[in-house]
Amino acid sequence: MIGVNTAVILPAQGICFAIPSATALFVAQRLMRDGVLRRGWIGVGGQNVTLHRRLLFKHSLTGAGGVLVLSVEPRGAAARAGLREGDVITHFGAQRVNGVDDLHRLLTEESVGNAETLGALRRDEKVYLEITPDLAPALPD
Repeated sequence: MIGVNTAVILPAQGICFAIPSATALFVAQRLMRDGVLRRGWIGVGGQNVTLHRRLLFKHSLTGAGGVLVLSVEPRGAAARAGLREGDVITHFGAQRVNGVDDLHRLLTEESVGNAETLGALRRDEKVYLEITPDLAPALPD
């Protein structure tokens, strides 16, 4: 198996969106073991952004992207750390963040309650913030 279909657009020649089978297996194992999936949460809304080559060179960044912060939850970990709308997240701990998927992959159950350094670009300057992810809130039934 390669992936699990999550959505299909029938009028668009059957285009499907899927999650990787490794992700499906991980989720299934956690649900069977614990009955719930626990994730880290920092309280930001963001989108993928491509960084200008000048910024990549200036800050010696690998990859071409980051996560543009569109919103910050007032009582979330990001707000407590000082992250602002308009910042671009480039690192979480020692790991490079090229997009939302990278950041989501790093916000594991193990990250909850553990302080990490979050690297971000604020305008064209690099800032480092100490952030301690919270447990992601449960989704309403």
